[in-house]
Amino acid sequence: MAAIFAARPGVETLLLERTRDGGRKILISGGGRCNVLPARVDERRFVTASSAATLRNMLRSWPLREQIAFFEEELRIALVEEPETEKLFPVSNRARDVRDGILALAARRGTEFLPDTKVTGLAPEGSGWRIEREGASALRVDRVIVATGGLSVPKTGSDGTGLALLRELGHTVHPTYPALTPLLAEPAPFGVLAGVSLRVAITARSPEESAIATGGFLFTHHGYSGPAVLDVSHVAVRSRTAKVTVRWSDLGRKEWEAALCADGARSVASAVRAELPDRLAMMLLVSLALDPATPLAQLRREHRSRLIDALTAGELPWTGDEGYKKAEVTGGGIALAEVDPRTMESRRHSGLFICGEVLDAFGPIGGYNFLWAWATGRAAGLGAGS
Repeated sequence: MAAIFAARPGVETLLLERTRDGGRKILISGGGRCNVLPARVDERRFVTASSAATLRNMLRSWPLREQIAFFEEELRIALVEEPETEKLFPVSNRARDVRDGILALAARRGTEFLPDTKVTGLAPEGSGWRIEREGASALRVDRVIVATGGLSVPKTGSDGTGLALLRELGHTVHPTYPALTPLLAEPAPFGVLAGVSLRVAITARSPEESAIATGGFLFTHHGYSGPAVLDVSHVAVRSRTAKVTVRWSDLGRKEWEAALCADGARSVASAVRAELPDRLAMMLLVSLALDPATPLAQLRREHRSRLIDALTAGELPWTGDEGYKKAEVTGGGIALAEVDPRTMESRRHSGLFICGEVLDAFGPIGGYNFLWAWATGRAAGLGAGS
């Protein structure tokens, strides 16, 4: 995206790409469908250790409605909303269409694409910059845009090189950590439920912060995944003492009180299974030493209270996380205060522009991180190409 907006007549633009094809995070996003953007944006859902006001200024440089218009009108990629998730996907449901469309537009605007290029050094030289490359001669350029990604999913080419280069140039790097990553529980108390999915409300709380998310939840052989888990995982990753609790259905305490009231000969298992997957319902009852066949009329008050606690705020045991190999994004990164929010130019070095995941900001699942990448990439491209 940065190359698209940097390129213009009279401006030679080089796109240095670590991999042989580029855009690999686009290709794997949304299960190969590419969740291009969110259908709606709540800026409060972004996480940063920098100024929230600076983050908002960067985001608002290219509003959502204008980004949608760009994809549909400039790239000719029609988008459609998935109502249940409020995500926008290409009508074709092909991530490759998005990746190929972006590269094609960059080429049409005059960008020269240099794949299989590993940058090993970056330094100011005279009024410009010197870029060292592995196995090739150095490049001398007027301006540089760093759009390298962070540390997440390193097989796509994001191995932290950009962070290291910027740190060497004197930029402040807020501590990095895997964000939007599955959680582990070893031994896995719910391992036998691997593959079971449902919609939940989940809370992660540490002494320093908390996060709440509602959405899909998936039991795995080694822990938990799904959008809701990923959206609160950063709290757990940053504090190994964080407590994670789950409301297993849309019902709150009052609703469960009503659902578990005496109703003829109905059993407690029947009442719980009406709202939860069968296997999960039975496992929760067994873990509480409750006989699933117990008629609701015979369910003791203290047992009902314990069951409601487990259904509305059950503690989710966890021991770790999947790390960068499964993390959707990198938390932390270059301090936003060191970047001009209008142009994304470094405040430490003129002619150096920084955008995307390498910056200290990330959003939840649902296209938010592409929104951030597109907005900051466009601003950096316009700034560098002006």
